[in-house]
Amino acid sequence: MPRYRALFRTPEFTPLFLAGSAQVAAQMVAGLGLATLVFRATGSPLLSALALFGPSLAQLVGATTLLSAADRLPPRTAIAGLALFFALCTAVLALPALPVWAVFVVLFGQGLAASLGGGVRYGLLNEILAREQYLLGRSVTNMAVGVCQIAGFATGGVLVAFLSPRGTVLVGAVLYLAAALVARLGLTRRTPRATGRASVAETWRTNARLWASPARRRCYLALWVPNGLIVGCESLFVPYAPERAGLLFACAGLGMLVGDTAVGRFVPARLRERIRFPLQALLAAPFLVFALDPGLPLVLALVTVSAVGYGASLLHQERLMALVPEELSGHALGLHTSGMLALQGVSAALAGTLAQFTSPRTGMALLALASLTVTLVLARADREAEAAPPDEAPSKAAPPSRALPSEAP
Repeated sequence: MPRYRALFRTPEFTPLFLAGSAQVAAQMVAGLGLATLVFRATGSPLLSALALFGPSLAQLVGATTLLSAADRLPPRTAIAGLALFFALCTAVLALPALPVWAVFVVLFGQGLAASLGGGVRYGLLNEILAREQYLLGRSVTNMAVGVCQIAGFATGGVLVAFLSPRGTVLVGAVLYLAAALVARLGLTRRTPRATGRASVAETWRTNARLWASPARRRCYLALWVPNGLIVGCESLFVPYAPERAGLLFACAGLGMLVGDTAVGRFVPARLRERIRFPLQALLAAPFLVFALDPGLPLVLALVTVSAVGYGASLLHQERLMALVPEELSGHALGLHTSGMLALQGVSAALAGTLAQFTSPRTGMALLALASLTVTLVLARADREAEAAPPDEAPSKAAPPSRALPSEAP
C-alpha cells in the first residue's frame, strides 16, 4: 500500500502540494471576507452566496471554451501565472469604492481563469505520481483542502471580527501571491502533455469524446451533482448564522479531512467500489435535519458528519481515471473540476433563491433531499449496468484506462 512518506519524497509533489494549499487558503479567507462585505452591503442571502461561490459559474464557460489548453500549456508557467492573476483580482476586490456589480465582474474573470487551474494542476499530479499512487495523492491534496478550509475560515472569521472584511480580502491576495512564488520556484520546467493548438473546437471534441461513454457520464454526474447541491447548502451558512459562519465552514473542513484520510489511507481496494454511493449519501442525509431547526451543537455535528461524505469523490475520481486515456488526463480532470465548481455555483444561486423566498434552513433541507435523490438514481444506474447481459456490458479484456468511448462501460 502506498504511504504518505513516499509521496513527499516524489520530486515536485511537495511544491505542488504547498502551492495548492496556499491557493485554497487564499480562496477561503478572501471568500469569507467578500461574502461578509456583500451581505452587509445588500442584506441579500442570494448575493452573499454568489459572492462566495459565484465564480464557480464561470467555470462552465471555461469548460466549454478554454479546457483544451489544460494539456497544452507548460504546467509551471500556467500554475504560477494563474495564482498571480488571482492575487491581482483579489486585491482589486478589496478596493473601497468598488460597486457590487463590479465585484461580480471580477469574480467572473477569476472563475473563467480558474477553469484551467484544476486541469493543469491535477494533470501534473497525474504525471508526477505513478497510477497506483494517484488515489493517495488526491487524498493528501483533498486533506490539505480540509485543513486549509478549517484554518482559512477560522482565520477569516477572526480577521473579519478583529480586522475588517476588506482587510480579510487583502490577506487572501497575499496568500495567492505566496502560491505563485512557490509554484514558480519549486516546480521544474516541463513540456505540455499534449501537442497541437488549443481551441474551442478541440475543447468541444474532447469533451464529446469523454462524455460519449455511459460509465464516464455516470462518474461525472456523481462528481458534479450531489456534491454541488450540498455545497449549495453550505453557501447559506452566512445568512443562516452570520456570527457562526466561520465555525460552520471549519466544521465542514474537519469532516472533509476525516473522510479523505479514511478513504485514501484505510479503505482497502476491494471495498472502494461498493462504498462509493453509500458514502456519498452521507453528504446529504444530515442536512435533512435542518428542517427541524436544530440547536447549534447539533448543527455543528451534522455539518461535520455530512462533510465526511466528500471522501466519495476520491472513489469516483479513481473510477474516472481508470476509464480515461493517459493523454487526456488533464482535460478529463479539468472537466471534472470545472463541472464540479460550475454546479457549485449553480447550487449556490439556487440555494440563495430558495432562502430568499423561504428561509436558509428550508433551502438546505430541500437541496439535501435533491442531492440524496440523485445519488440513489446514479447508484441504481450503476447496478443495472453491472448486471447487464454480456452482449450489452463492456469487454473486460481490454484495460479500462485505454478504452475508447464506444468501448467503455
